[in-house]
Amino acid sequence: MKIIALDDEELALEGLMDAIRACAPHAELHGFSYAEDVLEFIEAHPCDVVFLDVEMAGLNGVELAEQLKLRNPDVNIIFATGFSRYQGSAFDLHASGYLMKPITVEKVKKELANLRRPVPEEKRMQVWCFGNFEVWLDGAPLKFKYSKTKELLAYLVDRKGALCTNGEIIATLFGDDNHEAYLRSLRKDLLDTLEAAGCADVITQQRSRLGIVPQAIRCDYYDWCAGKRMGNPYLGEYMAQYSWSEYTNAALQQMT
Repeated sequence: MKIIALDDEELALEGLMDAIRACAPHAELHGFSYAEDVLEFIEAHPCDVVFLDVEMAGLNGVELAEQLKLRNPDVNIIFATGFSRYQGSAFDLHASGYLMKPITVEKVKKELANLRRPVPEEKRMQVWCFGNFEVWLDGAPLKFKYSKTKELLAYLVDRKGALCTNGEIIATLFGDDNHEAYLRSLRKDLLDTLEAAGCADVITQQRSRLGIVPQAIRCDYYDWCAGKRMGNPYLGEYMAQYSWSEYTNAALQQMT
């Protein structure tokens, strides 16, 4: 889900974005203080949901909503304001929701659960690389038989679709070449777990090679490299629990 939040008051915008992150931690979230910046952004980045303050300098929230609806009639507009007098305008615009400040997690959660226009289904597997490596399936942590299987998946994600040989994987995860049998167990655990979850298409394999299918997952690292931003920002840490990730993290720091 792609979400925009707009409020010209800094503290109000931070509070709104915090509430959205709490309700939709995997959403691609963008915050703005000026309506004109939203119009410019949305030309190249269509969004599913837009939370709008109303009374702002320049273009107000109702006028901006009219412009957004012209560009995308199916966008879900949710007004977030301290004034009740704009409810008629919201009704005329067929807005999805109308929140009265102060904004709370409960209010945002209710609106996101009852959007006027359904949001296209997202990829089932979502991955966070910034901070610690974590992986979810349908919003729940994905569980493996071995903890090292999770590290194997992390390495494949780090390689961004490249087919990795058994030797390369063993050298990275173990530091020596005496773990062929263990790797076979990890491969089986990974493939069996994904197949049981109906996500076998996430992995591509050839003889003695494994790779992730980047298009089959939603990943903060991939989005960041593509110029997009998810709710989990890069703050200088990348797959922090794995020492081999330091090379990619150094490259990310140079790019920042």
